[in-house]
Amino acid sequence: MNGGGLNPALARLIAGQIFLHAAMAGSRMAAPLLALREGYSAAAVGVLLALFALTQVFLALPAGRYADRRGLKRPMAMAIVAASAGAGMAAVWPVFPVLCIAALLTGGATGAASIALQRHVGRAAENSTQLKQVFSWLAIGPAASNFLGPFCAGLAIDNGGFQLAFLLMAVLPLVTWFWVQSAVELAPVIRPEGEKPGTAWDLVREPMFRRLLLVNWFLSSCWDVHTFVVPVLGHERGLSASVIGTILGAFAIAAALVRVALPTLAAHLKEWKVIAWAMAATALLFAVYPFLHSALAMGVCSSLLGVALGCVQPMVMSTLHQITPEHRHGEAVALRIMAINASSVAMPMLFGLAGSVIGISGVFWVVGAVVGSGTRLAMKLRADKSP
Repeated sequence: MNGGGLNPALARLIAGQIFLHAAMAGSRMAAPLLALREGYSAAAVGVLLALFALTQVFLALPAGRYADRRGLKRPMAMAIVAASAGAGMAAVWPVFPVLCIAALLTGGATGAASIALQRHVGRAAENSTQLKQVFSWLAIGPAASNFLGPFCAGLAIDNGGFQLAFLLMAVLPLVTWFWVQSAVELAPVIRPEGEKPGTAWDLVREPMFRRLLLVNWFLSSCWDVHTFVVPVLGHERGLSASVIGTILGAFAIAAALVRVALPTLAAHLKEWKVIAWAMAATALLFAVYPFLHSALAMGVCSSLLGVALGCVQPMVMSTLHQITPEHRHGEAVALRIMAINASSVAMPMLFGLAGSVIGISGVFWVVGAVVGSGTRLAMKLRADKSP
């Protein structure tokens, strides 16, 4: 993978990521629908959805260390087996306890695969421009799979039932191996002589890494609050479900499109400037959002948010690979994924509680104020990024 463009090697890895992630995304749509049909409560469905992220919180660090030792193919093979087994179990035994196991397996597999892939493409890049380019391309994969998985699962449910949908989700990860088996493993990274094995807290103690992790957490929380609050706000405005879905879809499309454009612009962008701009723009848009009442205005604001937040991940990943030692890239990526998924588990509950106390508009304003105050942290990321 010598260049930062979408070369064949990178394209194959992205294709593999899409099919594995699609299995999780499709299962994440089908499992709660099946649980609701079987009469389970909304609370039970909430727990089921949380399990898709929960495994990634606890398995991320071991998966990152394993990727540092074993490279790409072995972690990917294990993730493929786990995802296929989880969805396959749900196809054979479509009952709630098995759906929970399937959520744990498919969610954990997706997280482990993401760590191995991000570590691999980051190590393959030769400079900071290529880092921004390859992570921009790689970030398109989850956006595509979030469409492919639910779309295929929905078609299967409508035409053959839930068991057919889970069977299809079990097959999708196997396609991943077709794409990644030809990947060339990079030379293993040897820990510098005399350096003692470190712990995850050693990375967190580094001011630059801690700053980056905190900034990334602020911005990932904005994804969560937008996904959680917009349906509630839309309901208060009297908007239909399809219109609310279109508003959320505008956000996703804008985030995907800006990631398509980023590889072309990468050479002219500084990571800290993009992240600081994204935080300031998000704070401003969150301040305005509650005052919008028409579907068109909310859709435009949602699209602008998608542009602001969509450009963050490639910049964060590029910075992360520059400020951490090469032999600990997998561990650093794992810490980031841990923080994001812990936020995805906890923040919706916190938003719900806050919304009942200060109102839905208040949630937007509080989160926007926090993100805006974090802009100073992003500006400090311009310091020397050498490990």
